[in-house]
Amino acid sequence: MNLSPLQKARYDYAPKLPSILREPIDTIVPVKGEVTQPEADADKIAALFPNTCGIEKISFKKGKNEEIKKQRNVGVILSGGQAPGGHNVISGLFDALKTANPENKLYGFKGGPSGIIDDDTMEITDSFLAEYRNTGGFDIIGSGRTKLETEEQFQMAQKTCEKYGIKAVVIIGGDDSNTNAAVLAEYFLAHNSGIQVIGCPKTIDGDLKNDSIEISFGFDTATKTYSELIGNIERDANSAKKYWHFIKVMGRSASHIALECALETQPNICLVSEEIEKNETSLSGVVDYIASVVAKRAANGNNFGVIIIPEGLVEFIPEVKALIGELNDLLAKEAKAYGALESTEDQVAFILKNVSKKSAEVFSILPAGIRMQLLMDRDPHGNVQVSRIETDKMLIEMVGVKLEKMRQEGKYVGKFSGLNHFFGYEGRCAFPSNFDADYCYSLGYNAFMLIASDLSGYLSSVKNLSAPAAEWVAGGIPITMMMNMEQRNGELKPVIKKALVELDGKPFKYFAANREEWAVNTCFTFPGAIQYYGPTEVCDITTRTLALEQSK
Repeated sequence: MNLSPLQKARYDYAPKLPSILREPIDTIVPVKGEVTQPEADADKIAALFPNTCGIEKISFKKGKNEEIKKQRNVGVILSGGQAPGGHNVISGLFDALKTANPENKLYGFKGGPSGIIDDDTMEITDSFLAEYRNTGGFDIIGSGRTKLETEEQFQMAQKTCEKYGIKAVVIIGGDDSNTNAAVLAEYFLAHNSGIQVIGCPKTIDGDLKNDSIEISFGFDTATKTYSELIGNIERDANSAKKYWHFIKVMGRSASHIALECALETQPNICLVSEEIEKNETSLSGVVDYIASVVAKRAANGNNFGVIIIPEGLVEFIPEVKALIGELNDLLAKEAKAYGALESTEDQVAFILKNVSKKSAEVFSILPAGIRMQLLMDRDPHGNVQVSRIETDKMLIEMVGVKLEKMRQEGKYVGKFSGLNHFFGYEGRCAFPSNFDADYCYSLGYNAFMLIASDLSGYLSSVKNLSAPAAEWVAGGIPITMMMNMEQRNGELKPVIKKALVELDGKPFKYFAANREEWAVNTCFTFPGAIQYYGPTEVCDITTRTLALEQSK
């Protein structure tokens, strides 16, 4: 196997743990804390999760714990989209269970949740795991997006676990994946199966968070990766001085990635979907704002700039959101009639005839390419695939039209040339930063401690993350604490509520206080590549978002 020098060096990196998890493993005991309640819809969540709703938070302290030494087999699932650090969660889990009892075994379910259903299983050994420590990707066992929701699936999962003597399953994933974990935990408890389920919080989008889950793993590495690329583009823009770069970054449901990248790189414009929704800014209003900044910079002789756009922006623009909602309903109800239409012209005419007057007006002003992207195949929930909508190209085209109109009115005297970029997959499997390597290892180690405490339906939690790793606080929270009821495919379903950018939070307030200067002046900052070796203040630094949130 050919390895890069960095690969070889990263295999030898020793991740840092919170102080309590550095103690001899048989001297760590759980402590029950405050009783929790769901994020919303408490009565409905409690009815669906009678065994795992309303239970306590968990922390750890020093004490005698002989029970931790008993033999346990554990299974692990990587679920959903890739995020840097997943391999280290498995490494931390493996090391903890082997430290507790060398006879313990860790089994990987391949290809995501389908692995536990189909018994696509392998034992993870020390020699096999060695090639994945501190590396990016989910290729150790693969991932998938299978929903765990039917009685038959639960029975098959239980059968697989019983075959290998597995007494606990760790599901590493985002909001949907940990909803799977909550549902599976409830089923196993209701049927007295003796199988525990623990979740670990993963998503580069950063929208799986609360007071106990301060950041989801992968967010740090992904935003650092994107910020390096954005900084490189800023340097190029400031060198060539002739292009406006429209950069779309991941984040369909929240703008955490866009905001963090803006805090790291200080672009001329960063659109925050949550603010646009709150202010009910129209699509024309967004275009007018961008055009006004372009015109102001042009007046100073600066016909270049950088704009960061969150992937899910269009869903937060009120009239576009309404249009998408109508399209989702229309194309679900009239799938047969719409599917029979062969020409683009007939499809467009069908839409214009069957949506509201206001939505028809919005649909009509969109560039032709964007209109067709709205009509592409649905996602698994039956909705428009927003990630396929080229918002960056749409805005370039619409801003160009607006600027030409302003030129004719004598309000614009510059040159506008737009280039589009989309940063998504570039950040999902990067070598994890030291922060993510440490955090993920701690989450995995901590997940075993929750298992050894005979708990189920919990999410591994490590807090106080802006401090050095030794000061991090390990524990767990009930997954039901993060849940509410939402409409999915026409039915109310229990799901983990996504955390949006808080407009009254310190990160957004800092951005809002500085964006006018960044807009007109060239204030670019250049984060550079992720550093793995060197001064702590360079190599172990966390996100600007977390630093601002936890600043005194």
